[in-house]
Amino acid sequence: MVKAVAINGSPRADKGYTAMIMIPFIEGMNDAGADVETFYAKNVKIEPCTGEMHCWYEKPGECYIQDDMQKVYPILKHAEILILATPVYIPLPGEMQNIMNRLCPLVIPELQTREGRTRARFRDDVKLRKVVLVATGAWYEKENLSTVERIALEFAEDASIEFAGAILRPHAFLMKQQGELTKDGAKILEMVRQAGRELVENGRIAKETLDLIARPLVGREELLQRYNRAVKS
Repeated sequence: MVKAVAINGSPRADKGYTAMIMIPFIEGMNDAGADVETFYAKNVKIEPCTGEMHCWYEKPGECYIQDDMQKVYPILKHAEILILATPVYIPLPGEMQNIMNRLCPLVIPELQTREGRTRARFRDDVKLRKVVLVATGAWYEKENLSTVERIALEFAEDASIEFAGAILRPHAFLMKQQGELTKDGAKILEMVRQAGRELVENGRIAKETLDLIARPLVGREELLQRYNRAVKS
């Protein structure tokens, strides 16, 4: 059975648009037989990394900060897939950044040069082999989410594991109207669930599936007019 860990960095936890996308993705993975454990950054106490590098020089692999991250480390070590789910907040919510920085103890304290870049790799007792990004935003184009996508990609390459794709949903709020899913919103969530199944069954998510999830729901000018009217009112 494939084991995965999902970390949702949204301050709105399971009530936000990020969870709206992440939950059916996990359900699709479950449909394909995966076992996924979910953490919401809002609900766990995780302090920022202090940059002491204790986990690198003093006691490699051990973080000296005693908080809820100590409960997350063992689960991460036994998972094969890490799902990073986040809204875009220029670029990341603070809680999500804290968690990503605190992943350093999972890395072997030995640097290498690969293809002209300084890289590392996970420790031998860490089973993580894939990273997937789930990101939502309010602006029109999916390119607005590209900074977060690059962060996830760089993290995967730094740890020498596969970046298995990014599920991107721009202007996610348009998937609902008066608190209820629109027809387009429901279709997108169907494709998100399919993406979860594809990841487990095929080891990857089809580009066509990702494109359908990220497709525009209105024209650019219409979205800009909605925003501008809201500001003027």
